[in-house]
Amino acid sequence: MDEIKQLVSKGKKSLDDGDFDAALGFFEQALLLNQDDPDLWNHKGVALRSLGRYGESMECFNKSLEIDPRDKHAS
Repeated sequence: MDEIKQLVSKGKKSLDDGDFDAALGFFEQALLLNQDDPDLWNHKGVALRSLGRYGESMECFNKSLEIDPRDKHAS
């Protein structure tokens, strides 16, 4: 789980720095380790939305809500 936390931390920093491609890569790596975490799907959705890939981002947000319908963080 530490590896996932590190990937998410790097992804969030990349988002903050405006490097959306790198952020997406970190979140995708984290999802390879845990497909059942709604927060990871949400993070990927944010990165995709930042890249203007709105259809794909909606799929991620919907996946997040599918896993946890009460996910308060789904954008």
